[in-house]
Amino acid sequence: MAFRTIIEPFRIHSVEPLRLTTDEERRAAIREAGFNLFALRATDVLIDLLTDSGTGAMSRDQWAAIQHGDESYAGSPSWYLFLDAVRELFPFAHVIPTHQGRAAEKILFTAIAGPGQVVPNNTHFDTTRANVEFTGAEAVDLPIPEALVPSLEHPFKGNMDVAALEQLLTDRGRDAVPAVFVTVTNNSGGGQPVSLENLRAVRAVCDAFGVPLFLDACRFAENAWFIREREPGQENRPVAEIVREMASLADGMTMSAKKDPIANIGGWLAVNDDALAERCRNLLVLTEGFPTYGGLAGRDLEAIAQGLKEAVDHDYLRYRIRSTEYLGDALIRAGIPIVRPTGGHAIYLDARELLPQIPPLEYPGQVLAVALYEAGGVRGCEIGTVMFGRRPDGTEEPAALDLVRLAIPRRTYTQSHIDYVGEVCAQVAERRDELRGLRITYEPAALRHFTARFEQLNG
Repeated sequence: MAFRTIIEPFRIHSVEPLRLTTDEERRAAIREAGFNLFALRATDVLIDLLTDSGTGAMSRDQWAAIQHGDESYAGSPSWYLFLDAVRELFPFAHVIPTHQGRAAEKILFTAIAGPGQVVPNNTHFDTTRANVEFTGAEAVDLPIPEALVPSLEHPFKGNMDVAALEQLLTDRGRDAVPAVFVTVTNNSGGGQPVSLENLRAVRAVCDAFGVPLFLDACRFAENAWFIREREPGQENRPVAEIVREMASLADGMTMSAKKDPIANIGGWLAVNDDALAERCRNLLVLTEGFPTYGGLAGRDLEAIAQGLKEAVDHDYLRYRIRSTEYLGDALIRAGIPIVRPTGGHAIYLDARELLPQIPPLEYPGQVLAVALYEAGGVRGCEIGTVMFGRRPDGTEEPAALDLVRLAIPRRTYTQSHIDYVGEVCAQVAERRDELRGLRITYEPAALRHFTARFEQLNG
């Protein structure tokens, strides 16, 4: 018999307190932060859905693994445990540990990209785009058309537009494209999965043009679970086996272990090309550390190794995906527009649809994120014109979508917390007509969403 109630496939062994704040305290805090959710003190946040990166709860066995960590500078036993765990799922020839995913991106794009080149992706996330553009190369997004319609139901809205990829390679030429990237799941596109069928088609195009294919694989387990649930012929396969097939279609990968491997820090770059691996290791030693620790303590390597085993557990993934869907279902019932179907790690509110009175260049996503914090202490993240609207030449244009991501940390919040988030969203939606736009008063040269400051426009 199937039961409707979602239960966590674990018991809570340790708890940490949450601080309840008043409306007045939250309004003062967000103004002091320049209306930027990143600038808030975490102690002023009740439910923190800013990111699922490094914010999950590690398991009993992960904490035990930390006690096994060996801190030898070179050749630590913890390194070999980590290496074996990575290759169990991602059997690439070379695994290069880094302190987090963006370090892997920085090293890789420094080694392969430069002015006059272009790196296509189904959709680049913020640090990926920034690291591509920092080299002087162009970051190009090639999502399928369905991905740009938030309300449209499609099982694999994270897919890359294969015809557009082929056209880009034809127009620009093989020498201008150092690599093709596919992000699984597609974070900027709503946490949407990529199908095996699409990965195979992208691989075929890459083979035809002689271009390597890389995965940005931070949420590999969630993507594999969606493949198992939604792709014909995959329903009886173990998730770990699907992950290995995904890896077999690529020439390399970048990874933030702060996502699906459920660690608080860490990542890696993996490649098959010997010469590329040597160039990347040389860069690694300059900034990250020796190739057998890459900026990580031995204890971190051990925690990641254990987390990789837990990440592909079917009971955990069933709970993880269903609990995210639970919030999405509640918001849909309340008439709140979201990216559909719900993604794996987050719910994405369609701020442009919810707040039509606010033009994209007055940042409806940021307005909505601020309103959610003021209403109930819920911290989300704008994924829209603030994050992606500024071009490399300094000009600004609306992003394809203006979304607010509510990223759900792994094994951290209970069902009552999620019910509360739904209530806060509904309360803000009821007074949507009162909300007004923002303007930027300060922005840095890159990744402006992290440190920009805003002021409210008069209605």
